Amino acid sequence: MMRFAFPKIRSFLRDENGSVVTIPFVIWLPVFLGLIVAGMEIGALSIRHTQLERGLDLAVREVRLGTGENMDHDTIKGMICENAPILSECETMLRLEMIPLSLRDWTEPSRDADCYDSAEPVRPLRQFDPGQPNELMLLRACFKYKPITPAGAVGAAMPKDAEGYAAIVSFSAFVQEPY
Repeated sequence: MMRFAFPKIRSFLRDENGSVVTIPFVIWLPVFLGLIVAGMEIGALSIRHTQLERGLDLAVREVRLGTGENMDHDTIKGMICENAPILSECETMLRLEMIPLSLRDWTEPSRDADCYDSAEPVRPLRQFDPGQPNELMLLRACFKYKPITPAGAVGAAMPKDAEGYAAIVSFSAFVQEPY
């Protein structure tokens, strides 16, 4: 059996009929694979961001429609994670900020979201003020995740922390209803 295999393998290796197609295939294959991987990364990012937005919107809706109960940080975080099941390790990788805003004396909130940084020890809440009745509140959620392909075109372009986590930031504003 092996006697018949060796001559066929030798003739296959010496045959030059397919060499015209091989060079363009070798050149274009990495380009198309890169496009496929980038599409997967963008799709995964889009799904995560959509789930975070949905979870945040449903949690803010509950806060707005609440019957006077005072929602705390852990309750709102739990509602967001419950409504966004795709976000893995949501309870540990999600950080929330609730910032009161004044329409009369407007100051823009800081543009930097306070995200979980896995290289640092757990930090206390940056700011979580439940607000006063009739006060405009900004709720900002930051979720950290590991990109599918950190060295790919999309994954490499994302800003990441020391351990390779990228961040998705979502925010919502609402007015605290009087009790």
